[in-house]
Amino acid sequence: MTRRIPPGLIWVAPALSVLAALSIYPLLYLMKVSLTDAHGFTIAHYARLFQDRLFSVAAGQTLLYAAVALTLEFFLGLTLALLVDSLARGRALIRVGLLAPMLLPPVVAAVIWRLIYNPEFGVLNGMLRQLGVNTTSLTWTSGRTSAMLSVILVDVWQWTPFMFLLLTAGLQAIPAEPLEAARVDGAGYWQTLRDVILPLLKPVILLALLLRSMDLLRIFDQIFLLTQGGPGSATETVSLYIYRTAFRFSNFGYAAAMSFVGLLITMLAARGLLRLTVAVPAEPPCVSMRTDVIKLS
Repeated sequence: MTRRIPPGLIWVAPALSVLAALSIYPLLYLMKVSLTDAHGFTIAHYARLFQDRLFSVAAGQTLLYAAVALTLEFFLGLTLALLVDSLARGRALIRVGLLAPMLLPPVVAAVIWRLIYNPEFGVLNGMLRQLGVNTTSLTWTSGRTSAMLSVILVDVWQWTPFMFLLLTAGLQAIPAEPLEAARVDGAGYWQTLRDVILPLLKPVILLALLLRSMDLLRIFDQIFLLTQGGPGSATETVSLYIYRTAFRFSNFGYAAAMSFVGLLITMLAARGLLRLTVAVPAEPPCVSMRTDVIKLS
């Protein structure tokens, strides 16, 4: 007795084929490369990860870069979203202007900021010289501390609009009834923000943090064009270290092992944020609704 093929499978078969060709097969091949060497099966590549100081440094700097950039982008994006949402006029025009940096390709943004940071003819040092500041020692992408801050600033400049866009959409989706209830009960702006707006924004906030954290953990193009991981290893990230290992030293097995471990860490972080998203209540806990009255606890 032959089993009948589900009708829906025919329609999704092309998409599944593309997914298998572009995602599943490369992932399986990556696993195979990471577990083999010239002599056959081995786990030496994974064992080397625990002894590689450069990988530990790159991983720590990747986490630092992601944490600082994500924090700044979130708070700046939330502040801009709240400010623009409170305006009576011109909101559409301001939103379009704020989204402009996000529309640039990361490579173009990195080239622009590389010119801005240039110590000789860059716009930044030129403006400081006009203000009477001695810029002889201001080499933004050449100092160990200033280089990391400089690449973080570029990411914040370009991707804060993404946070702003998602949080603005979340603010517009908030129903008017809880806000009206807070206003009737005499709640101030900060109390309304804390007890009504932020709880209702929590699913959007977690989604924005999830998307940006996944993107930040694999940062490559901007740092490669701005500093190439330098000076020394001051801005070296895991993606840059994998690139050097694979394409400069031709150690594809070790690079595959690092890529697979990085993928697992990203998946675990994403899983944790997704579980938080599922656990978010649909209504803010501070608002209790009855048929005759709405009160803030």
